[in-house]
Amino acid sequence: MKRCDLHSHSHFSDGTLPPAELVKLAEKAGVCALALTDHNTTKGLSEFMKAGESSEVITVPGCEFSTGYEGTELHIVGLFLAENSWSEVEDYVELMHIAKRHSNYSLMKALRENGYDITYEEVAASTDAEEFNRAHVAKLLFERGMVDDINHAFKTILSEKNGLYKPPKRLGSIATVRFIKDCGGIAILAHPFLNLDEAGLRKFLPEAKKAGLDAIETRYSKFDEETTRLAEHIAEEYGVKQSGGSDFHGSVKPDISIGTGTGNLFVPFEFYENLKAGI
Repeated sequence: MKRCDLHSHSHFSDGTLPPAELVKLAEKAGVCALALTDHNTTKGLSEFMKAGESSEVITVPGCEFSTGYEGTELHIVGLFLAENSWSEVEDYVELMHIAKRHSNYSLMKALRENGYDITYEEVAASTDAEEFNRAHVAKLLFERGMVDDINHAFKTILSEKNGLYKPPKRLGSIATVRFIKDCGGIAILAHPFLNLDEAGLRKFLPEAKKAGLDAIETRYSKFDEETTRLAEHIAEEYGVKQSGGSDFHGSVKPDISIGTGTGNLFVPFEFYENLKAGI
């Protein structure tokens, strides 16, 4: 059966590989359609779409927006974003980038005050992203031998509960769904059960669907079979389509591969076809 992968990241956000390299990996993995969904930026899409011109892989231009809903961080993926909307996306996220920059300055100051000898400039230099995030900080901390591994960094010193990291003000989830639709794209709730429980998802979906939400990710690298079945059931119940992807990041998440996730991910090509039909 043909497969797709509708959620991946390049070094233009917190991944480690160029967009064109993702297309090559998709070819090797037998992925028929691949979406680039860098966090809060479209800057890798030109290279990505150009790579698709000489590949059998269908390249889907996208973006993953970091948003907030009633105090909970939710990620909304926009797919099939036409090139003439990319500058609109950059304008939409600009205020969030400013807020993220202030959050990063605060985090790096707090880390140095607590004995972690890394600077804002060093982390910024490690990525082509508009603004670095905690994944970049964690990677540098690990490379310097200051934490056991990247996951350990997130669970300890970079945890919001630890007090050093103060998250920036986020875009509104419902407003972002509307924005994606205004751009002519397809709006998808990414990995719904990472930040929401079933009750939270059921509360979010009616309002989001009214705003134009098209789909939720039911196939995801970190979902077990039970979680996938629950997501599928809820998607059917609320009349939204299904999407899915690996959330590939490269060496930052070395256990996750394009197309197959941690080894047992399968996103049917039918998901791509159904979502494209909604444009």
